[in-house]
Amino acid sequence: MIFFSSRCLEYSFPGHPESPERVRRVYEYLNRKGYRFEEVKPCRKEDILLVHTPAHLKRVKTNSFFDPDTPNMENIYQYASLSAGAALQAAKQALEGENSFSLLRPPGHHAGKNYLGGFCYFNNIAIAVTWSLKKGVDKIAIVDFDGHHGNGSEDIFLGEKRVLYLSLHQYPAYPGTGEISKENCLNFPLPPGCKEEQFMRFFLEGINKVKKFSPSLIAVSAGFDAYKKDPLLNLNLEVETYLKIGEEIASLSKPLFALLEGGYHRDLPLCVENFLKGAGIK
Repeated sequence: MIFFSSRCLEYSFPGHPESPERVRRVYEYLNRKGYRFEEVKPCRKEDILLVHTPAHLKRVKTNSFFDPDTPNMENIYQYASLSAGAALQAAKQALEGENSFSLLRPPGHHAGKNYLGGFCYFNNIAIAVTWSLKKGVDKIAIVDFDGHHGNGSEDIFLGEKRVLYLSLHQYPAYPGTGEISKENCLNFPLPPGCKEEQFMRFFLEGINKVKKFSPSLIAVSAGFDAYKKDPLLNLNLEVETYLKIGEEIASLSKPLFALLEGGYHRDLPLCVENFLKGAGIK
C-alpha cells in the first residue's frame, strides 16, 4: 500500500530541488500503473515529541527558524506533520502484515532532536520507529540508502540498542557526517563516482549485519539521489539497482515500511517503481 496526500503538493519554494513536481510525477506514474493509494492524516504533537524537543517543535510551528537549505514557509508545520503522519500510518500497516510506502514530502532523515536541515523539518522515520518501539516492537533496523547521510536519524538513535541504523551515502558530501560507524549506527561512506558494483558490495555487507541483528520490523529511508543522473550527488546507481535493493531488503522476510527521502531527477518515478517491485510493495 502507498500512503499519499495531494496536500503535500501545495507548498513550494522557487528554484528549490525539493519541489512538489518530484512527488507529483511519481504519484501520476504509479497511479497509471494501478498502485493503491491511501489518504493520510497529520500526526499529533505528542507523536512529534517522541523524538524532538519542545523547543524544536515550537520553532517549526511558529516559523521561528532559518536554514539556508530548508525554507521557512507558511503552514510548513502542517505539511511536516502530515508527512510524519504518513510515516506512522505506513509503520502501522507494516505491523498489520502489509509492506507499505509513504509518498509524501517533506523528507525527514536530516532532522535531529533539536534541529532541522537538508530540506527536513521533522524526522519522519524516527517518529515512526520510536512509536513502534513504544507499541512493543522489540528491535527495529533502519536501512537508509539515500545518497546523503541521515545525520538526524543517527543523532536520535545513537546508543539505542533496540535500533540498528544502516546508512550508505556519498562522502564527502552534505551534511559532512557519516565518515565512521558509531555503536549501533553502521555507516558506509562511498567515494564520489562510486559504481553500482561497489555500492552493492557494501550494501550486502550491511544487509548481512541487519540479518544478524534479527529485527522484528524494518524501516527504510528510501532516497533515490544516488541515481547516476541525480543533480545533487555524484554516485552512479542505475534505475535497475533499486530493484536489487528492494529485493535484498525483502529477502530478510520481515515486515517493512519505506518513506521517500531524496531523489531529484525526472527518472525518480522509474527508480521508485523498481524499488517497490523489489520490496513487494503494491
